[in-house]
Parts: sequence; C-alpha cells; structure tokens
Amino acid sequence: WAASVLKSVLIFFLLFVLLLFKRLKGFERLAAEMSAVKTLNPKAEVARAAQALQVNITAARGLQEVMRTNLGPKGTMKMLVSGAGDIKITKDGNVLLHEMQIQHPTASLIARVATAQDDVTGDGTTSNVLLIGELLKQADLYVSEGLHPRLVMQGFDVAKARALEVLEEVKVGREMTRETLVNVAHSSLCTKLYSQMAKHMSDVIVDSLLAIKRDDKPLDLFMVEIMEMKHKTDADTSLVRGLVMDHGARHPNMPKQLKNAHVLTCNVSLEYEKTEVNSGMFYKTADERDKMVKAERQFVDNRVQRIIDLKRQVCEGNDNTFLLVNQKGIDPVSLDMLAKEGILALRRAKRRNMERLTLACGGTAMNSVDDLTPEVLGWAGSVHEHVLGEEKFTFVEDVKDPESVTILIKGPNKHTIIQIKDAIHDGLRAVKNAIEDKCVVPGAGAFEIAAHARLMEHMKTVKGRQRLGVQAFADALLIIPKVLAQNSGYDQQETMVKLQEEFQDTGRPVGLDVSTGEALIPEDSGIFDNFRVKRQLLHSCTTIAGNLLLVDEIVRAGMASLKPGGK
Repeated sequence: WAASVLKSVLIFFLLFVLLLFKRLKGFERLAAEMSAVKTLNPKAEVARAAQALQVNITAARGLQEVMRTNLGPKGTMKMLVSGAGDIKITKDGNVLLHEMQIQHPTASLIARVATAQDDVTGDGTTSNVLLIGELLKQADLYVSEGLHPRLVMQGFDVAKARALEVLEEVKVGREMTRETLVNVAHSSLCTKLYSQMAKHMSDVIVDSLLAIKRDDKPLDLFMVEIMEMKHKTDADTSLVRGLVMDHGARHPNMPKQLKNAHVLTCNVSLEYEKTEVNSGMFYKTADERDKMVKAERQFVDNRVQRIIDLKRQVCEGNDNTFLLVNQKGIDPVSLDMLAKEGILALRRAKRRNMERLTLACGGTAMNSVDDLTPEVLGWAGSVHEHVLGEEKFTFVEDVKDPESVTILIKGPNKHTIIQIKDAIHDGLRAVKNAIEDKCVVPGAGAFEIAAHARLMEHMKTVKGRQRLGVQAFADALLIIPKVLAQNSGYDQQETMVKLQEEFQDTGRPVGLDVSTGEALIPEDSGIFDNFRVKRQLLHSCTTIAGNLLLVDEIVRAGMASLKPGGK
C-alpha cells in the first residue's frame, strides 16, 4: 500500500513539474516577444491579446454612447463651446465628429471613417458610429467565450454579402418625381432641424436642384450658391431663381432697382492704373504732362463709352435697362459717366459670382470691350439692391433658364444660420443621391428589421462556427431601430418585438413610427433613405469592425515617446 501511494505521489509530482516547465516556457516566449519591442524602445507601452481587443471595444462603445442620443428626428442636441466661447448647437454627426477633440487613437479612427462616409455619400455619420460600436460589442460576446476573431470576421463577410442582397431586394425603384424627392429631403433634414423648418427647407432644396437639372449633364451641386443674411427669422430662408451678390453699387445716383435688365459681365479695368514695371516719365513742359494725363484718361473713357454705346443700342426706344458687373475696378469718373446713363454698375465682383452670373442670366463673360455686341448680353427680369446695415446685397432675379440658383439663408443669429447651412448641405446630397440612384430604401429602421430576419434564416445554411459571426452581425443591425425607439421615449425590447412580428405577418419592410411607437410602412408614409448611404454603411462598418477585431497587440512606441518626458 505504501509503495502504491509513493508511486502516485511521484507521478503527480512529475506531471506538476512538466506543467510548470511548459508554463515557464510560455512566459519566456511572451517575455521574448515583448522584450523585442522593449529593446528597441524601453519606454514603449504594449497591450496584448484580450487587453488590446478590450481597448478597441471600449473606445468604440464610448464614441457610440456619445452619438446615440442624436439619431433620428427625436434625437437630442449637443452644444459645442469653443475655446473662444463660440457656441454651436447641433445634432449633425458629421459636425460633432469634426468639432470634438478626440484623443483616443481607436475612437479617432472610427470618427475619420464616419466623416469619410459623409464625404462620399453626404449622410449616415451617426449610423456608422453606432453600427461599428455594436458590431464590436456583439463580437465580444463570442470572443470572450473563446471564439477566434478571425472566425467572427469571416462570419461578418458572409453576413455582409447577404445583407447587400437584402438591400437590393427592399430598394424601391421609381420615377424621381418632385413629391418623392421632397420626401427624401425631409427624411434627411428632419433629423437635423425641427419639423416645420425641415418641411420648408425640403421644398427649397428640391426646387433648387430641379431648376439646375439638365438631362444631358451630371448634377453639379456647386451651381447652388448658398448666401447668408443675418436678418429676420429662419422661416424667411428662400430660393432665389437667379443670383444674390454680397455687394452693391458704389455711386449714390445709380438706380437701385431695374426691370427688364440687359446684363453685361466683364473683366475689364475701367480705372487709371499704374504701370506694372518701374518707369519714369520726363516732360519738357507742363503742356506735355497735361497731354499725357488726358491721353491716359481718354484711354479709360473710351472703354466706358463703348459700354455706353452698347447700352444705347439695346435700350433706346424701349423700357429696358442695363446692368454692368465687372470683376476689376471702376474709378469714380467712370462710375459718374455710367450713372448719368442710368447704368447700374458693380465693381470688383467676386470670381465665383462672375462664373455663376453667366450661367444664371446667360450671355458671355468678356475680357475686352472691343467686341461688344448685343449677343454677349444676359437677361434678368428684375434687379434690385438690398441694404442691411453696412452691407449691400444685389438680387438678380426672374431669369429665363437659370443653370445656377441661390439659396438665401436668413436667421436672427450666427449659430442658427450655421445649423441651417449644415443641414442644407446634407439635404442637397440626399436629393442628388436619389436622382442618380433612381431608387430609394424604406427608412425608419425598415431595412435593418428586414435584414435581421433574412440573416437569421441564412444563418441556418452557414456551416461551422462562422454562423456565430453571422448572428452577431444580424443582432448588431438592430441597433438602429433600437436607438430610434429609445430616443423617442419607447421601450427597446417591446418595440423590437412589435416590428419583428409585423414584418413576419406582412412580409413588407416595416419601420418605427416615432410619434406613436407602432409599426408603419415607410413607403406609404414617404420615409426614405438613400440606397448608396446604406450600401456604403455596410461596406465601411464591416471592414473597420473586422480590422479592429483582428488587432491583438497595441504598441505605443512613436518618436514622441523617445523624447525626454515624452508620453
């Protein structure tokens, strides 16, 4: 009996020594790997394996918590205060990510990806941050139980391919009528402005793009000029089918209002100019100097006279008037000559206004007065000057077939104007995307509900542990309708059950009615998202979340850490 006990003890001791030896070998290998970085930079900070993954997930979820309250028409605002005390109130995800000072490297990476989404498609910034954070959260549930991140990544790729197929199935191809485009614009703007203002701006944005749309040319958003005027209220923001220039006439006797105006756009100097090289003039007598001065004056006067002759040619015998817009200067003597002829002259016009003026009014921009003919003139039915404090604005309206229009933003203060301006940029991109895609996607979380149901069915056909990645992807998509429900004041689980049951019963994409908390058919209610925004969302979020999952080591060993006191 004693011999058998001793034998058992020896076997146990040998196993213990062997296990301890293997453990020490593992520690030595880990130490060797870590010492490789430490050898190069003794001050390097290293986070490995689970710790590195947790760093990335924590950063993504932290940014998600900041942005989640902004999603949807019922989302709340954020107030950003600069170092100088300037205030910006917004819930536009793109503005927030640009203005916030994000120091965490992983959070900064996600923010750059989200803002790139806005640069490419014009919307979807907040959804991008929420989806990346939720993908990492769902993946962490399986990785913490021992599933390798590579298998999760492969499951994500399978799920993304199926989700893109579902997106093609649920998209609504239709003729882009004005009513459809207004619905698209309103769906985008109501998440950034209050309801009444969003409805007003939707009409303004759609009318501006339809005015410049040409069947044989791509849509150019730069042809929609955005002008700001701190005046009245935000409800007075309007579309000007023409051009608004932020400068006016420089002569008190010039007319302030014109009807049936011929418009001459030119880039000609109508003032006395010094020579471009250093030169000197020597005169024998005072008469010679007077002759030289008169000749220089006569040179400018001849240019002005050619413009006056053209005005008389097109305006005599009728009630037409004449507008001169010059990119270069006009001296007081020339202004006086033009004023006596009843010509409204604007000098030193901005280059962007000069380019748009010919597109809005027609005509040709002239660089010389030698070839002036009536064919180079544009036309405007109404031109008037508006004085606001010390600023002057010139309105050129009632043009025949404008290829460039102006959205005039009015507001009582600076941050209201900036908020409207940011929303207009997103609305213009949303309408442009719908026109180019020739289709839309049901909004209000409808695509996410449909994709979740299809992915759960597809998961049954996936073999191996990759199906866990598919399930994580499907569950992550529900973050959009969940946050919409939460921001609207409804219970997440109850809302999800309602929407999923309704989708199973009807088979049609159903979304959330943020006013009642019930299910609705977005297509019937006119709630649409852009097809390319959803497609870009699936591509970018899956790629970034997968890359962050596969990070197993974070090394902070930059050049700054080598400096004395560097961190």
